[in-house]
Order: sequence, then C-alpha cells, then structure tokens
Amino acid sequence: AFVSAGVGYGGSCFPKDVQALIRIADRAKFDFGILKQAEEVNKEQKKLAVKGAKKLLKTLKGKKVAIWGLAFKPKTDDLREAVSLTVVKSLVRSGAKVKAYDPVAMTDAEGELPKIQYAKTAFEAVKNADALIVLTEWDEFKQVDLKRLKKELKSPNVFDGRNIYDPEEMKELGFNYISVGRK
Repeated sequence: AFVSAGVGYGGSCFPKDVQALIRIADRAKFDFGILKQAEEVNKEQKKLAVKGAKKLLKTLKGKKVAIWGLAFKPKTDDLREAVSLTVVKSLVRSGAKVKAYDPVAMTDAEGELPKIQYAKTAFEAVKNADALIVLTEWDEFKQVDLKRLKKELKSPNVFDGRNIYDPEEMKELGFNYISVGRK
C-alpha cells in the first residue's frame, strides 16, 4: 500500500485500477473527485525529485546525478509506471548526466532509459556525483553506510524520495538533505 509520503506511486495495477474506477464513475455520472485528485497529486509528486535536485544544485545542466532505485517498489524488477521513468527522463532533458543503480531492475531499465549510465553497485553510482536521488526504498539503501556515502559523493546532496533516512542524522553528518512531506 502507498500510505507514506513520497515521490508517487507506480506499478502495473494501482495506477490502472485508479483510472478504471474513474472511467466507471464517469460513465455512471458519478464525480469520483477523490480519485481524480489522487491521480493529479501523484503526477505532481513525480515532479518533486527533479525540483529537489534543482533546489540542491541550482542547475542540472552538466551535473552528475546518481539514482538509487528504478523499480516502482522494492523486491521487483517491474518498471511499469515507475516514478524513475519520469524522473530520469526529466533529468536528462534538463542536461544532467545520470548514473543509476537498482539491485534487480537495471536489465529492463536499459531498454526504457537508454540515455543514462548504469552502475554495478550503489556506491559506484554515487562516486563523484553532485547529488543522489533515492526513488525506491530497497533495504540496501536503508542500511547504507552514510559516512561512506558522504565521502563518495562529490557534494553531500541527497534528495530522499522515500523518506528512508532520518533528517536529523543527515543534518548532523553534514548532508544537504531534502525529503518529502516532512521538515
């Protein structure tokens, strides 16, 4: 279930089911406003990662941006309606150089996102990057050595699209840190 603040939902079922319910309601002349709003909010949530990166970096042109997580959720390689597709394409259009890592979804991602580089490990993705954007809440990312993460990044900029890190700890460690829906 998608009940936590974050950069939006994806997958093969939930978005399709929301759209189907809206169409059924429309045919029955019922205004299913809450579902229409949920769909609109989800579209806006998907823009937050790029907005956050721009806030951290001022410009994306020529910047190296690491992406952790391409699948729409952990423990799958499913990219259908994944937030990463929207985010990565927007970053590339803005002139960013993107290097991504996902524990299982990279083979499928290469067909969907051919204009980026792929890393063999999470730390390879962030090495000398100007910023990291976390898009999928894999356990590997939750349990990462944050001190090493800071050393590997060129600049300690992190946009946490899944709220997997503690904001106070990130601040104490010297990260420029943005999360979703919390201070």
